[in-house]
Amino acid sequence: MSIHEECGVFGVLDPAGDCARTTYYGLFALQHRGQEACGIATIQDREMSFHKDLGLVGEVFSPEILDRLGGTMAVGHVRYATTGGSRRENAQPLTLKYVKGTLAVAHNGNLVNADQLRTAFEYRGAIFQTTTDSELIAYAIAQERLRCPSAEEAVCQALKGLRGAFSLIVMSPQKLIAARDPWGFRPLCMGRRGDAVIFASETCALTAVGATFERDLEPGEIVVASRDGVRSIRENCAAASSHMCIFEYIYFARPDSVLCGQSVHEARRNAGRLLAQEYPAEADVVIGVPDSGLDAAMGYAEASGIPYGVGLVKNRYIGRTFITPDQESREQAVRIKLGALASCVAGKRVVMIDDSIVRGTTSRQIVSLLREAGATAVHMRSSAPPFIAPCYFGTDIPDRKNLIACHHSVEEIRDMIGADSLGFLSLESLHKIAPEANCGFCDGCFTGNYPVCV
Repeated sequence: MSIHEECGVFGVLDPAGDCARTTYYGLFALQHRGQEACGIATIQDREMSFHKDLGLVGEVFSPEILDRLGGTMAVGHVRYATTGGSRRENAQPLTLKYVKGTLAVAHNGNLVNADQLRTAFEYRGAIFQTTTDSELIAYAIAQERLRCPSAEEAVCQALKGLRGAFSLIVMSPQKLIAARDPWGFRPLCMGRRGDAVIFASETCALTAVGATFERDLEPGEIVVASRDGVRSIRENCAAASSHMCIFEYIYFARPDSVLCGQSVHEARRNAGRLLAQEYPAEADVVIGVPDSGLDAAMGYAEASGIPYGVGLVKNRYIGRTFITPDQESREQAVRIKLGALASCVAGKRVVMIDDSIVRGTTSRQIVSLLREAGATAVHMRSSAPPFIAPCYFGTDIPDRKNLIACHHSVEEIRDMIGADSLGFLSLESLHKIAPEANCGFCDGCFTGNYPVCV
């Protein structure tokens, strides 16, 4: 089992129009953050249109759909299900019509007080169409808008009742509003392309649409873009200390993104360099498990002096729709998704770097693949510490009963996956992988200590 991606959000305000197509390209760049569903909502002459469905961006949208959507504003979303199941009605952006007009909301994260909010709203007569906590956010904003003079004030008031992770883009008929939770769990940045203002989960999406990165949103900040310009609301910025999910650097984000001033590629290389110092090995080649293990493997090779090689090849035509209903199917899936390159590993002692170990079943299969390809020894290294706790902020880390490190020692895990040696990045080194980052981190899945009461 692997850790599943986060969701990705994208929004654009562009007087020149064709915002649906800009959003389409932006979502393509964020596809790694969610492959179950996607959607785009647009505003043209204050009228909202939208299209969303289960599937990948290239499957859900056609040129005809993008032409129909058009828009001088747009918000888009790629989804991996955290709260709520993989159902069409849970696809985002969530759109609603109410007495004050229309709203579209795209959300990345997870609320820890979702159950309490849902119960409170239902007792006030609310009827929900989805099983997502994102609908709770949309409902809260719409409710506040009935009392507030502007959409941004409604967003500001609604967010005060939320606990947990939320990077949001909210679209009203005249404004595009981006907001980040006070802890800054999930990334959100802003860029420009001519007169266009663009918000995205990662800088790689800005690059994909030809925009220039301007800055990251601060934790707790709300940024409002309209035809009158861009302004910031920072009254919630000091409500908590920054705790961005450190797993963004290890796994979630694309390596060509920069989060909080830190290159993701360099953070992963740093993890590999630190692993080489903590867990050296006598070996002939260092390889990485595609994709997020590759950069760490480069760093390990650099620090250890052991040559780097391409020992595993990924089948890039296997998507998240590949069904693995039982253990036998999951093990077969590894063989379909990954192939060992015998010319690289045969007759050699191999150091294999992966981003993490969850259940251990995937690691066991990959070690087996390398031995079948002729590797004489396999030394496994994880560029993350052992998972000992679930995540409540949007990462699909299972509960403790499914985390191998909760029930077995490192030596027992090594024996179970069939490796000759095993090493995990230490917690101390974990906090050294992103020295350029201008933010604090959440490491709750590795420590059991969370910045928010759960």
